Amino acid sequence: MEYLEKENMANVDQQQEKIEDEKKIIMRKKKMKKLGGIKTLPFIFANEICDKFAATGFHSNMIMYLTQELNMPLVQASNTLTNFGGTANFTPLFGALIADSFAGRFWTIVAGSIIYELGLISITISAVLPTLRPPLCPTQVNCKEASSLQLWVLYISLLLSSLGSGGIRPCVVTFAADQFDMTKSSATTRSWNLFNWYYFSMGVATLTGLTFVVYIQDNVGWGWGLGVPTIAMALSIIAFLVGSPLYNRIKPAGSPLVRLAQVIVAAVKKRKEVVPENPAFLYENRELDVAISLHGRLVHTNQFKWFDKAAVITNSHATDSKPPNLWKLATVHRVEELKCIVRMLPIWAAGIALIASSSHVHSFTILQARTMKRHLSHSFQIPPASMSIFGNITMLIGLVMYERLFVPFARRFTGNPSGITCLQRMGVGFVVNILATVVASFVEIKRKAVAADHNLLDDPKAIIPISIFWLVPQFCLHGVAEVFMSVGHLEFLYDQSPESMRTTAAALYWIAISIGNYIGTLMVSLVHKYSGKKSNWLPDRNLNRGRLEYYYWLVSGIQVINLLYYVICSCLYTYKPLEEVSEICEEDKEVLAGDKIPSMILGSRNAHGEVELGRNETA
Repeated sequence: MEYLEKENMANVDQQQEKIEDEKKIIMRKKKMKKLGGIKTLPFIFANEICDKFAATGFHSNMIMYLTQELNMPLVQASNTLTNFGGTANFTPLFGALIADSFAGRFWTIVAGSIIYELGLISITISAVLPTLRPPLCPTQVNCKEASSLQLWVLYISLLLSSLGSGGIRPCVVTFAADQFDMTKSSATTRSWNLFNWYYFSMGVATLTGLTFVVYIQDNVGWGWGLGVPTIAMALSIIAFLVGSPLYNRIKPAGSPLVRLAQVIVAAVKKRKEVVPENPAFLYENRELDVAISLHGRLVHTNQFKWFDKAAVITNSHATDSKPPNLWKLATVHRVEELKCIVRMLPIWAAGIALIASSSHVHSFTILQARTMKRHLSHSFQIPPASMSIFGNITMLIGLVMYERLFVPFARRFTGNPSGITCLQRMGVGFVVNILATVVASFVEIKRKAVAADHNLLDDPKAIIPISIFWLVPQFCLHGVAEVFMSVGHLEFLYDQSPESMRTTAAALYWIAISIGNYIGTLMVSLVHKYSGKKSNWLPDRNLNRGRLEYYYWLVSGIQVINLLYYVICSCLYTYKPLEEVSEICEEDKEVLAGDKIPSMILGSRNAHGEVELGRNETA
C-alpha cells in the first residue's frame, strides 16, 4: 500500500508539473508569434544564397586555379582542396558548440561571415598581384611551382574561409527553423518542407555560381572571377543584418557536451545502483529542463538502460529544496538526450563512406571535361567546372517534384505525412549514388577508347573528339542522389537530435563530409602511390594514361558495402519518443486562466517514424 501511495503521489506531481509546463510553453509560443515566421526567410536565405554563391564561385573551379595558375601537380592540387574542404566541414563543430553554449546562432553567423569574407579578400588579392603567383606554364611541362610565400598566402586564405564556414554552416538552417514551430504536430500541417526549400535556394545559388562566376574565371580572369564572390559575400552580411529586428533568437542553453558528460559521469558514479522498474521514480525536474525543452520533453525509453543510473535518486541526494549536483544526478530528459545521440551515430557514420567515395570525383570530372569537345557554337564552349550545372538543375527539378508529386503519391500507400521517412529517403540516395559512380566508370572507358582511336593518349592537352555531354548522365544521377540523401540526412539529424543540440547535430552533417574528405584524400594518395608507375590509376599530368575507371569501381564497391551496413542500422533504429504540447489558439485564454487544462497524451513514433499525438480535455 505504501508503495502504491508513493507511486500515485509521484504521478499526481508529474501531472501538475505537466500542466504548469504546458502553460509556460503556450506563453512562449505566443511570444514567438510576434517574431520569426516566413517574413524572416528572405533575409536568412539571402545570406545563405550569397554565401553559397560565393563558396561555389570560390571552390568549384579552384582545381584549375591551382593547376594552371599555381602550377600544382594534379594529386597535390586535388588533395589540397580536399584537405581544406575537410577542414571547412570540421570547423562547424566548433561553431555549433559556440552557438549552443553561449554566443547564440545569430552572432555566430555574423562572426563566421566576416571571417569568411576576409579569406575571400585575401585570395582575390593574391590573384590580382603577379608577385603572389608563379610564372604561367601553358605547356604544363617542367613548370615552375609556387614558392613557399605564394603557397602560404593561398593556405591562409583557404584557412580563413574554412574557419568562417564553421560559423555559418551549422547555424543557418537551424536559425531558419527557429523562426517556426518545428514540432511534428505543426510541421505536418504545412504544405512545404523547410529543408527542401533550403536546399532549393542553395541549388539556385550554386547554379548561378557554376555558370556566371566560372565563365568569368575562364574568360575574363581570376581577379574578377574571385572578386565577384567576394562582393556577393559582403552583400550577404548586409542582408542578414538588415533583417535582425525580425528574428526570433533562442537563448543558448549551455554547452551540450557538458550535459552529455554529466550524464555519463553520474551513471559511472552510480554504476552499482539498481534502476527501478517504474521510470516514474527516476529523477525529473521540469524547471531545470525548461530551457532545453522548449517544444516538449523527451520521455523515458528502455534502450541503453545503463544510462538510466544517472537519474536514479539515492538517499544522499538533496533533491527537495535546492538544485542537485548534475555531475551526480541527471534528469530523465538529459539522459534521453544522450541516448538520442548514441542512437543517431551509426546512421550518421554511414554518410562518411559515401562522402569518402565521391570526394574527389568532382575534381577528376573537371579534368575529364577539359579534354572533351565543349563547343556549343564556334564562339562559345562550356567551361569544364560548369558541367555541375546539370547536377544542380536535376536537384532543383527533383526537389520540386519530390515535394509536389512524390510525397502526395507515397502518402497514399504509407500514410506518412512526409511520404517516406528520412531513413528511407537516405537509402534511396545511397542506391542512386552507386549507379552514378558505375556510370562514370563506363564514360571514362569510352573517353579513353576514343582517344586511343585518334592516337591522342600521349597528349594531355589534346581535345578528344567526344562530346562533353557524355558526362551529363552521371551528373544527373548525382543530382537525384542529393535530393534523397543530402536533404534526408540533414532532416534526420535535425529531427532526431535533442532540441537544445540541433546546431551541434547540424554540425555532424558537415563533420561527416569533413571526415569523408580526409578519408577520400587518403584513398587517392594510397591509390596513386601503390597503383604502379607505368600504368598509375591517377597520374600527375596525363589522365589519358591513367586508370580512372578502376578508381571508380573501387569506390563503387565501398559504397555497396556501406549500403549493406546502412540497411542493417536503419532496420535496428528506434525513433526518439517526444512529449509534445498541443495548442489550440482559441483555448489559450482559458488554458492560461486555469479554467480548462488540456491533458497530454504522450506520443510515440509509429511505423513511419512520425509522432502520433492525442489530446483529451477536461472541463
